[in-house]
Amino acid sequence: MKKIIIFGSIIIALIAVLVWFGKKNSASPIKYETEKAFMTSIVKKSVATGKVTPLEEIEIKPQITGIIDKILLLEGTKVVKGDLIATVRVVPNEQSLISAKGRVDNIKIRLDNAKISYERNKNLLEKGVISKQEFENIELTFDQTQQDLKNAQNDYQIIKIGSSGSGAAANTNIYAQMTGTILEIPVKEGDQVIQSNNFNAGTTIASIADMSKMIFEGKVDESEVGKLVSGSDIEVSIGAIEGKKFPAKLTFIAPKGTEEAGAVQFKIKADVSLDNNYYIRAGYSANAEIVLDKKENVMAIKEALLQFDKKTEKPFVEVKVGEEKYEKRFLELGTSDGVNVQVLKGIKIEDEIKIWNKKTKKDEEFGAN
Repeated sequence: MKKIIIFGSIIIALIAVLVWFGKKNSASPIKYETEKAFMTSIVKKSVATGKVTPLEEIEIKPQITGIIDKILLLEGTKVVKGDLIATVRVVPNEQSLISAKGRVDNIKIRLDNAKISYERNKNLLEKGVISKQEFENIELTFDQTQQDLKNAQNDYQIIKIGSSGSGAAANTNIYAQMTGTILEIPVKEGDQVIQSNNFNAGTTIASIADMSKMIFEGKVDESEVGKLVSGSDIEVSIGAIEGKKFPAKLTFIAPKGTEEAGAVQFKIKADVSLDNNYYIRAGYSANAEIVLDKKENVMAIKEALLQFDKKTEKPFVEVKVGEEKYEKRFLELGTSDGVNVQVLKGIKIEDEIKIWNKKTKKDEEFGAN
């Protein structure tokens, strides 16, 4: 009897297993959602990072070496060409000053001798002792010595006070050389400044720019620079001004790139059209959206629908041809904006395309794999 019970239990368990497998095998096949192609416009853009800077900016340097005596204006002040910005006090080099004074004294001695010779020979000319030509040579020497003294005295005054005679203020006063806004005054009263020369760029006392004319300066990758065209319209977004895009026109593409972090970058510039409702400061960080390619009214699909053949790496989609039956279709693609991609060949607009990574909710509820 016990054996019969055990045998019966085994039979029942076997039947249960067979029933379970039967239900499993009779379950509906996996169902996927589908999408169709659509007509749209695709715009491929490149984003260049950079900043906005004034189109015209100059640095003002002193004409003499000295010490900043007074600074009369502040950074951010709007100036007109000729406005006084600062004054410089000359601190002469003692060795140069002594040398210049020595040249003046030496020429004075020569002038005294030339004057005596001039007056003596003038009397001799009047008495007819010497010829007129001989006297003219002596007179020329006297005149040249007078001019030499004047030049030496001017040199002495320039070393001592920064200029000669009434022109002292021309060198010691620092004037605005253009109409605009003072961006920076990197010196303060008491700082020593140096005039520019062949060996030194000189000390910058102030930088001035015309803030009504701004440009975008940025860099693009070498993979995209070949698609840029000078004169193209772009849009500039400034980090400090949210939700506003400023129209701009591409004016410069660098002929030579620079390597940065292993990638070659090319500098670009664009004239920015300003809006009077916004005040743009020099040096604001900005991004420029540049249209590389644009296709109007083309057939496209979402890039997420694409699959790639493991051997050929060619793109394809699976098109529905029957009840849960799909056919692989290789595609010829065009422009992409990163979300949608243009389809040139391979499918029709009415084809239902399998969303290969998305099953229907009904199948998910039943645990389909």
